[in-house]
Amino acid sequence: MNGSRRLSPQEIADILRERIRAGDLKAGDRLPTQAELADEFGVERGTVRQALRALQEDGLLTNVSKGSPPRVAEPAAPAGEPQPTMVGLAPRLTEAFASPHVRVDAACLTAETLMVALGEPIRLIHEGRIKPKSINVRILLPSRDISLAFPVPVEGRTDDDPVHERWLAQRNAQGHVLRHNLHALRATHGIDVRITFRALPFTPPVKLYLLNEQEALIAYYMITRREEFTDTGTMDMYDVLGTESLLFSFEKRAGQRDEAFVEESQKWFDALWETITTDLTLS
Repeated sequence: MNGSRRLSPQEIADILRERIRAGDLKAGDRLPTQAELADEFGVERGTVRQALRALQEDGLLTNVSKGSPPRVAEPAAPAGEPQPTMVGLAPRLTEAFASPHVRVDAACLTAETLMVALGEPIRLIHEGRIKPKSINVRILLPSRDISLAFPVPVEGRTDDDPVHERWLAQRNAQGHVLRHNLHALRATHGIDVRITFRALPFTPPVKLYLLNEQEALIAYYMITRREEFTDTGTMDMYDVLGTESLLFSFEKRAGQRDEAFVEESQKWFDALWETITTDLTLS
């Protein structure tokens, strides 16, 4: 297949991509082993690995880093189709971080989902594949001093409330990790990083992410009753399924309706930031 010269990783990836597109390799099918592909294309295994990783990054393969041969991935959800927050947020953040000047505004109960989802664009920055010049992140989280609507004990909140203390510890720990991971980019890559927190005087009923003033992603907090076992006993609480909530995306480029939603969401966030919120210190 390679004639008088060896194929590049990109050329091998293109050949395999065409096989998937043509249906010769279907969703769920295993690919040949790296050794078998190296034999077929007359290249080193390292070249095959690079090609497979490129296809994985395009969403066409899964399990490339595992010991067994990778599989053809299931088709991705159509653009705009809602996905669980933990699934849908990372690729949107990755696209946003491809811009030279990144701006992320978030209003949420904790920073858990944002902290996890930022792992992918941060990894790509460390690999040198995306190179933003500046990153500005603003996060609105509930104040520690308010009576949260949720999470809350089923029997009602008391002065010594373990559910509130648990939420507060999570809010602070996740915020610290998020800030550390972003600030590290300043030292390692010279990126101008700014991350600021402010405290909301109410419990947000939804989580909202605004990316580069071009996209708004929103998910409803779904309240459920659940128990959590601790060293001191059982906490029976009304809590939320934040990472599993469906994330709905609105993009300015999608039309007048979406454009209006993005602009009004940004105005709402900016108004909260500049008026009734207060400085938040992560203890």
